[in-house]
Amino acid sequence: MKPYGTILVVDDNPSILTAMHYLLDGMFERILTLDNPDGILKMMAQQPVDLVLLDMNFTLGVNNGQEGCFWLRTILKYHPQTPVVLLTAYADVDLAVKGLKSGAADFVTKPWDNDELIRKLKDVLDGQQAIDSLDVVEKEHIRRAIDRCHGNLTQAAELLGITRQTLYNKLK
Repeated sequence: MKPYGTILVVDDNPSILTAMHYLLDGMFERILTLDNPDGILKMMAQQPVDLVLLDMNFTLGVNNGQEGCFWLRTILKYHPQTPVVLLTAYADVDLAVKGLKSGAADFVTKPWDNDELIRKLKDVLDGQQAIDSLDVVEKEHIRRAIDRCHGNLTQAAELLGITRQTLYNKLK
């Protein structure tokens, strides 16, 4: 089973799309690709996307990243929970900062290092999964113990390895 759901890769270079498809095949259940950003919202409306890998430049000869920033803002407007990782051949610290300030989850430059790209994507996706506090985990564990013992607090306390009084205090 592949650990992650669906990624949408948007880049005007067909070679980049092919390379990403091969690279990410073992990581994602589905890899969607678009060579034109105009189809992003339509595709995302038709199927759930867990992460977008978005090129910053689509017009030949233009490399200021404005198109990528526009599409980043557009994606986040309609799909605020979907993380977007920006991808560009023009490594520029100011552009990276602008993208991150606009809500990008991370920034990758071309040519990319395969291991680094995969690590960044995993970090972004894993960061989306909430980690319950110890208090929440403990309360859930206590609830399951009480359910298993059909509400008998003495038995539940024994099952949990604590005194009945400690269990009672935790229930307050």
